Amino acid sequence: MNKKMNLLMFSGEYDKAMAGLILANSAREIEVEVTIFFAFWGLFLVRDPEKTTLEDKSIYEKLMDVMTPKGPEQLPLSRMNFSGLGKWMLEEMIEDQGAPKLIHFLKGARKKNIKFYACKLSVEIMGFKPEELLPEVEIIDAATYLKDALESDLQLFI
Repeated sequence: MNKKMNLLMFSGEYDKAMAGLILANSAREIEVEVTIFFAFWGLFLVRDPEKTTLEDKSIYEKLMDVMTPKGPEQLPLSRMNFSGLGKWMLEEMIEDQGAPKLIHFLKGARKKNIKFYACKLSVEIMGFKPEELLPEVEIIDAATYLKDALESDLQLFI
């Protein structure tokens, strides 16, 4: 088929991340090459909660670390979050339907070799260290992302 899809994951919200990963996994199932570029709040989706660190970070970077989600399981909903109650309710509804949760779609994307890129400037501004991200994540600059997006048949901004 030789088709390519490019997603720019800007959102750090559970439901939006889930929509993006559902599309990415579905595209791979029909043999579409997929790349996802994570910028700013989207980086929380590929943040490894087991590897977060405060070492060698500025006061602002430490505050950002403490005040933000440590990984995909801690992402809030975009609407009706209600201090986590809405997210809990959505996860219960997902379970009732026998549907996969966000973490399962993320694991699927990793197994399907979807390319994960992190925005270099976003990583620097947000105070992340490369080792705090999932091992599949390659840090690239915006120009490299744009070249990839221009080669794609479909670009999505989530």
